[in-house]
Amino acid sequence: MAILIIYLLLVNIVAFGLMGYDKQLAKRKQRRVSERRLFLYAAIGGALGGWLGMRTYRHKTKHASFVYGMPALLVLNAACVFGLLRLL
Repeated sequence: MAILIIYLLLVNIVAFGLMGYDKQLAKRKQRRVSERRLFLYAAIGGALGGWLGMRTYRHKTKHASFVYGMPALLVLNAACVFGLLRLL
C-alpha cells in the first residue's frame, strides 16, 4: 500500500508540474508539452495533479477535452485505487 501512495504522489506531482511548465512555454511561445502527454500522466494516476494544475495555472481551462476529460479521469483513477485497495 505504501508503494501505491508513493506512486500516486509522484505521478500527481509530475502532472501538476507539467501543467505549470506547459503554461510557461505557452507564454514564451515555445514548443509545448503535447496534450497527449498531459492526458497520459492523468490517465496513469495523475488526474488530480493535472486538474489542480489546470486550476492553479489557469491552463487548458477553455479546452472542453480538458474541462471534462480531467474530472472523468479523476473519477476513473479513484475507482481504480478503490478497486486496488479492496484487493489488498
